[in-house]
Amino acid sequence: MKYVALVYYQERIIDAMNEKEWHDLNQECVAGVERLDGQGHYLAGEALHPVDTATTVRVRDGEVMLSDGPFAETKEQLAGFYLLEARDLNEALQLAGRIPPARFGSIEVRPVRDLPPPDSAPDISEGD
Repeated sequence: MKYVALVYYQERIIDAMNEKEWHDLNQECVAGVERLDGQGHYLAGEALHPVDTATTVRVRDGEVMLSDGPFAETKEQLAGFYLLEARDLNEALQLAGRIPPARFGSIEVRPVRDLPPPDSAPDISEGD
């Protein structure tokens, strides 16, 4: 089963790191991805730029509205994600516990929901 592990941390903690600390954390993440991949758990993932590069898109009454920044003010910001393959939620949680930025923030684990294939609308005809 697929799970997404959303990585959140406070950017101010990361911003306070010196160059070596930041480099070491990134290398730890790369090594973690290599380990997960070698074990068959890593499907995909990406790190995100800081929230000051974000733009939020909303559509209200057919009008597209853009605003700078994330959609909500929070203590922690979304920093990236891992798409994991795990046999169940317990295994996914164990894997997420090994993601290095968990030391600075949190990892939200959610199962991936499969969408129905195109043109597979349910048959709602009467008289069956």
